[in-house]
Amino acid sequence: MNRLVLRTLSCAVVMSLALAGGVQAQSAAPTLSGLPDFTGIVQKNAPAVVHVEAKYSGKKQAKARSGARGMPDAPDGDDDPQMEMFRRFFGMPMMPSPEEQQRTSLGSGFIISADGYVLTNNHVVDGADTVTVRLQDRRVLTAKVVGSDPQYDIALLKVDAKGNLPAVAVGDSRTLKPGQWVLAIGSPFGFDYTVTQGIVSAVGRNLGSQDQPYTSFIQTDVPINRGNSGGPLFDLQGRVVGVNSQIYSNTGGYQGVAFSIPIDVAMNVVKQIKEKGYVSRGQLGVMVQQVSDDMVKALKLDNANGAAVTQVNKGSAADKAGIRPGDVILSYNGQSINQSADLPPLVGQTPPGSKATIEILRDGKKESVPVTVAEMPRDKNAMVASADAGQPAAKASASSALGLSVQDLDGDTRQQLGLKAGEGVGISAISGSVAARAGLQPGDVILMVNQKKVGSAAAFRDATKDSKPGDTVLLLVRHGDQSGFIGLTVPGGKDE
Repeated sequence: MNRLVLRTLSCAVVMSLALAGGVQAQSAAPTLSGLPDFTGIVQKNAPAVVHVEAKYSGKKQAKARSGARGMPDAPDGDDDPQMEMFRRFFGMPMMPSPEEQQRTSLGSGFIISADGYVLTNNHVVDGADTVTVRLQDRRVLTAKVVGSDPQYDIALLKVDAKGNLPAVAVGDSRTLKPGQWVLAIGSPFGFDYTVTQGIVSAVGRNLGSQDQPYTSFIQTDVPINRGNSGGPLFDLQGRVVGVNSQIYSNTGGYQGVAFSIPIDVAMNVVKQIKEKGYVSRGQLGVMVQQVSDDMVKALKLDNANGAAVTQVNKGSAADKAGIRPGDVILSYNGQSINQSADLPPLVGQTPPGSKATIEILRDGKKESVPVTVAEMPRDKNAMVASADAGQPAAKASASSALGLSVQDLDGDTRQQLGLKAGEGVGISAISGSVAARAGLQPGDVILMVNQKKVGSAAAFRDATKDSKPGDTVLLLVRHGDQSGFIGLTVPGGKDE
């Protein structure tokens, strides 16, 4: 079975198609009662939509393709069944050579101001040697990449043209609701000024992507495909509310689920690029994970809402505010955190230096914590930490109920991990299936038991000695440089 994957939408195929030269005004067709007529929106806004073409040299090609997270930019040459379908049924000329295809990326964009600023996706133009845009009147203009941000996948281009250029009206994506009509204009597979429509399926959709953790997407069922990347998503008032960016697909084509970057996020990127040449993001300095069923059981929570703090960086905004590992973040500036992925976009869009209020759950009680948001470093260095299980320890303890043995950490190991004296206890052996099934390994470090810090084998023994069959013991475990909560349920009989 094919696995469903997230795919970006830029199209790296140069299509020799005899396409119409623009959108011609026609009389509006009759509409069924209750259904909208999109012709007015299209006629007004199509002139501000552009076709984007980026060309690459061999040296920059690898960089450009690495920015297209999750999908090749185009079908590969003559073996692609869709290209064969085009040739057989539409008389399409043979495709250019694979070498030429690899040097060109096609996408969409739209003019946001009459002086020539154009918005598109970063992955359409990332690393390109030259970028051109083609307008509806067939003018081809050279574009300069003013700036871009891979995290938000937004690029700002600038073209020079005589006279004022047509520009879109920018809307407010924060007012979107599921069920609203929306439409897209773009160049799927190189077919310029293709119009498709659908509804908003969901808002605030976080895709759990490591590359784009700071974007809450608009999910729609608008049919978009390769080449739609960077094109506009309009509401019924003809205002741009999103930038079409990605689809979920196991075929590379549209399957009913598409994602757009909210225009509010995109315009914030534009503002920062114009003002300072780069994009800054807020940072708390915590690592979080989803509240699991085991955590709900162990902590006696009402539900699995919130983001569980697994690690707080020393000297960070969260550290200064007194946030601790084991806290569960319930809301950020009044906005509920239903899952851990909800938190990064909210923090990232907070201006560094501003104040925020975080509601946490600690020891079964809710608290409001004020925090001054810091600025995320532009080139973050990954924190390096390791647990040296080979160092001898003076004291050790075993928990037959949980199926593991622990030992005290020496000073050198704590220093490597960035731990203070009296923090953490090392796993020395796995003796039962409960711990093994949870993925625990010798060398892992246990930082907390049921939200209480442990710093010695004796403290671990005291924290677990009263565990009964059926109880879930919640451990905060560090494996390498990552920390996370793991729930171990004490078995009813012998742990084998």
